[in-house]
Amino acid sequence: MKGFLKYLMVTVKGICMGAADVIPGVSGGTIAFMTGIYETLVGSINAINLEAVKLLFTGKFRQFWRHINGNFLLSLIAGILISILSLAKLMTYLLTHQPIQTWAFFFGLIVASSIFILRGVKKWKIKDYVMLVLGIIIGVVVCTLSPTTTPDGLWFIFICGAIAICAMILPGISGSFILLILGKYEYMMGTISDIVSGTGNLMDFVTIIVFVVGAAAGIIAFAKFLHWLLEHYHRETLLVMAGFIIGSLVVVWPWSSRNMETIVLSQFPALSPSQATAALAPEIVSKYSGMIDMHIGGAVAFALIGFFLVIGIEMASVMISRRRGSEESVQPEK
Repeated sequence: MKGFLKYLMVTVKGICMGAADVIPGVSGGTIAFMTGIYETLVGSINAINLEAVKLLFTGKFRQFWRHINGNFLLSLIAGILISILSLAKLMTYLLTHQPIQTWAFFFGLIVASSIFILRGVKKWKIKDYVMLVLGIIIGVVVCTLSPTTTPDGLWFIFICGAIAICAMILPGISGSFILLILGKYEYMMGTISDIVSGTGNLMDFVTIIVFVVGAAAGIIAFAKFLHWLLEHYHRETLLVMAGFIIGSLVVVWPWSSRNMETIVLSQFPALSPSQATAALAPEIVSKYSGMIDMHIGGAVAFALIGFFLVIGIEMASVMISRRRGSEESVQPEK
C-alpha cells in the first residue's frame, strides 16, 4: 500500500507537469524541480542506455524495469498524459474563441520566464551581452523567416516531438513553447482534442503515435547532450536560450495578423477567409479598426495574470529549494 501511494503521488506530480507543458512559457521541468523529482527524472532518463537495451532484448524484463526505474517513469508519464488529454480541448477552444486574451496570457508567461532565466546570470560581461543578443537575433530570424504554416507531414511531426520533449525536461524552457515556435502548437492541441472528443480519424492517431515516437527518440538522443551542454557551458547556453525566447515573442504577439483574421471572421461571419485577410491590409484596416473589438483591457489583464503566475511558481520553487537546503544542513552526520 505504501508503494502504491508513493507512485500515486508521482502521478499527481506528473499531472502538474503535464498542465505546465500544455502552457507555453511554463516548464514541466520547473514543476519537476519544485516537487522534488527532477533528479530522479533525469537519472531515470539517463538509465535508458545500451545496458538497458541489452537487458530488454535478452529477456531480462524485471532487471530492465528496475534499471530504468520503470514504476516511477510509468506513473509520471500516466500523470502527464492525463493532464495533456484533459486540457487540450480547453486550449483549442480558447485559441479559437478568445485568441487575443489567450495569446496575451502566453505573452505574459514567456516574458516572466525570460526575466527569471536572466536573473540567474550574475556579474555580466561583454561576452554575456553578445550571447544574449545572438539568441534574440536567432529567435527573431527563425520566427520571421519561417513560413506562416509549417508542414503537417509526419516527418516534421517526428522532428517536433524530438525537439519539444528535450525542452519539456529542462527547467525554465517550455516544450509547448517550442511547438509554438515550430508552428505546431495549435495543430497538436487540435489533434489531441479531436481524439479525446471522439471525432478523431485514423490520421489523428497516426500523428500522435509519430509525435510520441519522435519524443522517445529525442529524449534518448538529445536530452543527454542538452544536459551536458548546460553542465559544461551553462552560462552561455542559458543566455542564448533566454535571447531566443525573447526574440520569439513576435510569434505570440496578441494582435498578429493570424489573430486579427480570426476576430474579423468571428465578428463579420459573412466574410470569406480571403476577404478577412484582405480586411487586414494596411489600406483597408482603418475601415475595420473602429468596428473590431481589440480586447486591449482583457489582453493586458491576461498578460499580467500569466506574468504573475510564473513569478508565483518561481518564488515557490526558490522557497522549496531553500527549505530543502536548510533541512539538509541540520541533518546529523551518520
